Amino acid sequence: MQIDWAALGSVFGVSLATTVALVGLFTLGIVGLSKKESAAANGGSAALAVSGAYLCFALCAAAVGYGIFLIVA
Repeated sequence: MQIDWAALGSVFGVSLATTVALVGLFTLGIVGLSKKESAAANGGSAALAVSGAYLCFALCAAAVGYGIFLIVA
């Protein structure tokens, strides 16, 4: 039984980078939604923050959907 350590390392690296990117995107979405509440308390509008938050959540959902597509196909 042979283990291809280079391939295992590249899979680990890509998995780590993808996980960090998805968590970062989701965190940006949560921060954007929290800006909505603080802007409403100050009497302002946070349409850009909310639309950016929804974009981050959509990108997270698209990445998860693409991952499921790769696994099923």
